This record gives sequence, C-alpha cells and structure tokens, in this order.
Amino acid sequence: MNSLEGLLDRPAPAAPADLTLRRGAARVLTDNWTGSSTVPSRTLYPHQWSWDSAFIAIGRRHLSARRAQQELESLLATQWADGRVPHIVFNPAVAADAYFPSPDFWRSSEAGRAAGAPAAPETSGIVQPPVHALAAWLVHLADPAESRRRGFLARVHPRLAAWHDYLLTRRDLGGRGLAAIVHPWEPGMDNSPCWDRALARVEPATPDTFRRADLAHGQPADRPTDLDYGRYVRLAADYREAGYDDRAAPHHFALEDPTFNALLITSELALAAMSRELGLPHERYIERADRLTRTLVERLWDEEAGLFRVRDLHDDTLVDEDSVSGLIPLLVPHLPKDVVRRLSATLLGPRFRAPATELVPSYDLTGHAFDKHRYWRGPAWFNTAWLIHRGLRTHGLHQEAERIRAGFLDQAGRSGFAEYIDPDTGEGRGARLFSWTAALALDLLCADHEELRP
Repeated sequence: MNSLEGLLDRPAPAAPADLTLRRGAARVLTDNWTGSSTVPSRTLYPHQWSWDSAFIAIGRRHLSARRAQQELESLLATQWADGRVPHIVFNPAVAADAYFPSPDFWRSSEAGRAAGAPAAPETSGIVQPPVHALAAWLVHLADPAESRRRGFLARVHPRLAAWHDYLLTRRDLGGRGLAAIVHPWEPGMDNSPCWDRALARVEPATPDTFRRADLAHGQPADRPTDLDYGRYVRLAADYREAGYDDRAAPHHFALEDPTFNALLITSELALAAMSRELGLPHERYIERADRLTRTLVERLWDEEAGLFRVRDLHDDTLVDEDSVSGLIPLLVPHLPKDVVRRLSATLLGPRFRAPATELVPSYDLTGHAFDKHRYWRGPAWFNTAWLIHRGLRTHGLHQEAERIRAGFLDQAGRSGFAEYIDPDTGEGRGARLFSWTAALALDLLCADHEELRP
C-alpha cells in the first residue's frame, strides 16, 4: 500500500482546505521517498539527513507506521560503534558531485574506522540534534500493536541508548554534563549569528579546495557566505584528520547549544517511556533528564535576556546573540515556572513576533545581525515552529500554541511546503516541496498532543 492509499484509509480532517493540505503533504513525502528513507529535497539535499529523518518519521506515522519505523531504522543502521548517529547518510546511487561535502571528503569508512564507522554506506562524521528517541516513541504510539508485533522498540532502544551515552560522555567537552557541538552544522542551524564569534577563530580553507554545490540550487543571498563555508570546511577537515576522535580533535569550535540539549532531555524522557513499555529499568533516563534540566538552566539561562543562550567553551561565557535556539527549551517539561513565563513573554514580544507570519524568526528581529533571507540569520523555519508549538502545549499555553499551529498550516500550504519563509512577507524561501515541512504539517493536522510523563 502506498502512502496516498494509506492516507485515504485514515480519518481525514473535516475542513476541505485541511484535506487538500493533507493530500499535498502526503504527495511530497511519497515523491521524496527513496525506497528506504526520505530525502529532504530532491534538488538541494539528495541524501538522508539525521534530524530531517526524525521529523519526517513523526509526520509519516500518520500515513504508514511501518514506513515511519523504516525511516528511523535505516538511519540508525548506520550508527557508529562509538554510538554517534551521523548527520548525513550518503546514497551511493547519487552522483558524487551532487552535494558537497561529498563522501570522498568525509572518508568515514577510512578516517572513522577507529571510532567504529561502518564500512558502508559512507556517512559524514558529525552529528545533528538528538530528536530521534522522541520520534521513535511517537511512531510507536501511532500504532502500538504494529510496533509490538514488529519488535520496533526492542530494536531501536539499544541504539538510541548508545547514541545518548555518546553525547553525554564523549561530547561533554565542558565537563559540566551538557553535550557540546563541534561544528555549526551539528545544531542544524548552520550559519546562526550565535556561531560568529567562535568561527572568527577558525582559519578558513582556501576557496580552491572545495566547490559549493548548494549555490547551484539556491540564491547566494540566501546561503552562508564563502568565508563561513571555508570555515565549515576547515573544521570538518580537522575533525576528519583527528579520526573523528572527540578526545584527540583540536575543537577550535566547541559550544553548548540550548536546542541540542533540550532535545536530548526530551529524548531521555522518551527513552524512559520506551523502557517502561519494554519492561526495562527506566529510572536512569528520568534521573538524567532531571539532571540535564537543572544544568541547562544553570549553564545557559539568561534571566535578563529572557531566553537561553549558547555557551562558548573556549572561554566559558554565554554568547550575546538571541536566536530561536534560546526559545526551544520550552519543550522541557520540568522547567522552573518563572523560566517558562519569561520564555513565553520573549516569544510574544517584539524580538520574535514577525509581522507576516505566526512562525518564529530564527534570529532576533531587532538584532544587529538580522537578515530576513540568509538561512538561519532571520528566516522563519517550520521545524522550529513545530518544536515551539509542542513546548507551549507541554506547559499548558494552548492559545499561543494554536496561534503557531494555524500559522504553520497556512504558510506551509501557501509556500508550497517551503524550507523556510521570509518573516517580513511570508514568502517561501529555500527549497520547495521540503520533506520536514510536509511531514510536520501532517502531524499538526492529525495528531493529538502526546505528553512524556516521567
């Protein structure tokens, strides 16, 4: 049964506009399916991306629970022996020059051998935010009987536990309990102004050492600059030359990011829920989530700014930039009530209330580095809106959550399921027919809000 046939077997939203949106979203996911996973975009992103696949599985579960399971299992099958889940899994059928950095740049099977990279397929050596356990739990809830029959949780649980253990041990570079990122691509918000200060310390690779495939599919004004790209390449090459060993790599770029750690907390609670379902001890994950929550507030909360901030481990200071990453910890269930109040006030205030959309701009509208078109320096993204919507629901802020939900669904349809939108005009930007936009639209159309209860 294909995805569209599955769609017709499920209860549909009553409103004709919602049914049209649902059919359109299902078509995007069907067209972007490769047979084992879903590409984010047939043009700009022709391989499998880590946190994209997690978001895609969350939406795809409303069409086919089995295919949503396959989405996650195909990604987790490429997990390294040290526990990391790579941020890209390369499709060998795609031309090597279709995306850069390509497999011959990362050389994972060779350079990552000591860290336990698989012999095939080739992957990148860095990671992305750990939303996978949350996705796996939601996929299970979509059809628990099918999940149990196929032993889905029993297969993914040990891999997800190893993934979290990697982040909480080898990636605790600050020694205080939070996971650190070592490349701007790891938090998924590639060229956020939050990284500028740390990137300024990095000597860029020379332009003749790499070729940017992304500019063939997007406007240069929307994409990271050549200078930033040169620094991305340098950081990735240095990590590769260190054998992707977190203890041996120089880590000229090492930061603690609010979104990355908030998703780790939420996914720890999902692991606890999975463990209970499987009859396994679950207290460890609840205790870790509680400890991480306390540390997140202690290390990254900025009371004066009213949001969480990135911490630069080079000098152990908070970075004075306000981005959407500082709002996403609303996801965390047991935040102090005063922190929740301050976050919701910041979300509704002039820094993050965009004029043309109910989505949330990726950077402070009044900030010095705001750029409404350039990737994560201002545009509003659908995946971060979904995360904030879920966070608002978690804390009982249903009116604010519904405002974001309605804006999301309107803009997803109007923009042709765009990658992101201009916060001033609502115009779609980046790739169209983007998989996580379609998948998360399906989720907001179809899902009840599932809580993670310790």
